[in-house]
This record gives sequence, C-alpha cells and structure tokens, in this order.
Amino acid sequence: MYPKHTIRELAPDYMKVYESPDPEHIYAYSPGIAVLPGGRIIATLDLSGPGIDGLPGPKRVIEWGRLWFGKVFASDDGGRTWNHKTDFPFMHARPFVAGNRLYVIGHCNDLFIMRSDDGGESWGEPFPLTDGQVWHQAPCNVHYAKGNVYLVMERITHPGVKELRTHKMAPVLMRGNVSEDLTRRESWTFASELTMREALSDKECDLFGVPFFPEKQPDGPPPSTPKQKEMYPRGWLETNVVQIVDDRHYLFDPNGLTFHLWMRASTGGTGFAAIAKAVEQEDGSILTMLEQVPSGKTLLYVPCPGGQMKFHILYDEATALYWLLSSQATDSMTRADKLPPERSGNPNNERQRLQLHFSTNCVDWCFAGLVAKSVKPNQARHYASMAISGEDLLILSRSGDERANNPHDGNIITFHRIERFRELVY
Repeated sequence: MYPKHTIRELAPDYMKVYESPDPEHIYAYSPGIAVLPGGRIIATLDLSGPGIDGLPGPKRVIEWGRLWFGKVFASDDGGRTWNHKTDFPFMHARPFVAGNRLYVIGHCNDLFIMRSDDGGESWGEPFPLTDGQVWHQAPCNVHYAKGNVYLVMERITHPGVKELRTHKMAPVLMRGNVSEDLTRRESWTFASELTMREALSDKECDLFGVPFFPEKQPDGPPPSTPKQKEMYPRGWLETNVVQIVDDRHYLFDPNGLTFHLWMRASTGGTGFAAIAKAVEQEDGSILTMLEQVPSGKTLLYVPCPGGQMKFHILYDEATALYWLLSSQATDSMTRADKLPPERSGNPNNERQRLQLHFSTNCVDWCFAGLVAKSVKPNQARHYASMAISGEDLLILSRSGDERANNPHDGNIITFHRIERFRELVY
C-alpha cells in the first residue's frame, strides 16, 4: 500500500472575525467580503439558531419562522483584527462598492439594502427594494461592467413551504448604475425570472445520472425503507455572475450584452454547476433564458468542481483567469447509511475541505490547491467568499471548530489569506 501524501494547505491559518458565544444554540452564517479602495476590508455575516433571542440586535423572523440578524465588521490591518461597526435586520448579506459608496444587500423576505458614505464607519437605515415577496441568495460575487454593478438575488416564486425548494427559485440578475443611489428601487433593473422547473419543463437528463436520488413529491409516500434516500426536486441556487470576455469562446457575446449565471446545481451528485444567461435588450430590460451549444442542444449543466455546494467565482483581469472557491467532495458515492453519524444530509453534502481552482474559460478548471481543511466533518470550511487585495486573495469562510453543532451550523467566521495567489498558475 502506498503511503498517504499530505498536501500543503494554502491558507490553513486564520483569524476569527466572529465567534459564537454559544455554539450549541447560536450559529454563524453567510460570510461576505469586500475590499475598499483604501485597503479597508469589510466583512458581513448573519446569526441564527435557537439561542438567538438572547443576543442583542435587530432580529427579524425571516426563514421558516427563525429569527435572524446580521453584523458588519471592518479591518484596517489586513485582517489581523476586526472591529464591529453595525448590525442589520436581514440575512444573506453581501457588501459591495459602487462609486464612492459602500452597500450591503440581503433579504428579510423582501430585498433590503443599506448604505455607508464613509467607508463603513456609519450606516443609514435599510431600505426595501421589493414589497410582499420572498427572496434568497447566499453572498456570491459582484460584477462591474459599463459603469454598472451586476449581482444576482433569487426570488422564491412559491413561498410558504418550510423547505428549501430550489426548483422554485428564480435567479434574477440585478443591474444598477454605480453613480446612482442604489438604495432606491428605481436605480435597479431586474431581469426576467426563470425557475429550474420552468427551464426543464418536460426535458429529461437521460444518460447524465440526474437526479441521482429519487425526487421527493409534494404529497408522495415516505421512502419504502428508512435507509432509502430522497432529494428535493432538481434546482439551482446561490448564483454567481460570469461575463465571457474572450472572443474565441463559444459563449462570447461580441455586443457585451450577455451575462451568464453560474449556479450551485441541486442534482444529488457532484462536480457540475447549472447555468443560464441574462441578456440585455434594446429597451434596457434583461431577459433570462437557457444557453445553447453549437449543435442546438440546450446547455444546463457545466463541469464545476464543487458545484454541488455554494461556490464563489472571481474574474481576475491581471491573469485573465476565472478563480473558483468551492467545497471539495471526496466520498459522494458512499452509501448514505454508511456515512459517519456526524455527517449531515446526502453523501454529496460534504463541507470540510475548501479548494481553489482557476480557468481560462469557466469550464475547464485547473486545481490550484487546497485552501483549508479539517479532520472532523462538523469542523466545516465552506460557503466561503473571496476578494482580491493587491497580490493576495482574501477569503472569508463559514467555519466550525470542535465545538460546532454540526457541519451546517458552524460557530465561527474565519478570515484566510493566500499570499501571491497568482503564482499558483501553471
């Protein structure tokens, strides 16, 4: 038997941005990160769990009857220390810069956004961008083009079900001019909506192995045996914006009007992302649709290491490469009844190894390295966000230590730095 090779992690060491005061009952989620022009690092996160009521903060009942609220932190020393700046009454927050302003967008059922005019020192009140709707979207990337900022939030088209039904989520590309006040609804253009259920209609994925497990039916019978696994209907969620800029690429739009939506694919398997595209129209509206390949066939899935879990994509102009931060799967073919008891969900739901890849085309990925890993499943390193600062890659991870409640409900938000990350290219 060959000896086991120990790979050198790119950024195993970390600083804690936030630590739960009660890991069994208060959980830390949704790390978002942005770097300001002067170098200040902004971090956002949210908190929930059965013990959340005892924490001070502007809590709201948001998802499935649970209380949530978020926090903003800032670091002026490269991530070594973090200072708490404010709390906010929504979740799934994402910080981003537009013009001379700093924004944080998320949802409290409806979309909400708040603004800082002084680099995150002080904050205005949250403003609603929708009325009477239900939204979702973990903090994924933000894209800038033509004087606009582009990002995706996902509307839950059939709310009221106390489960995450990703086939009913519509990823909505949002466009805002960076010179306008983005706390105003009229400053945004929302793309048309398309759910996975609508995209599939009666199409099947024969010879593709999707769905891997039988799909749950709304009022169907329970599994025939306790060990039989089922999965929610196929869906997509946690969307990144990708613009193809290489004119040699099959998906390149010479008019610069097409923005691709790269999404976590709920298939029951691993290694694939779901994609759609949002195309700007002559009248300024944005139309969402599926992509087609040269044969005329519809393109729904593309290769993506870690595409079964929330991932983050950044385009780096200096290298003309797309960088992918995602969860590494190692045992998705292990029978569900053979998994260790501390693992949660189906076998493809592994959360303890954070990996980095790069690509020239967002389809063919080269392994850059293992960012960080843990030995025990509950000590997760997952749902991470990243930002470029000079020559370094900054990473904010939803993490857990030995006290974490389970792999999903972690107790710390950790900051990692990969120095001179572009030297990983080969």
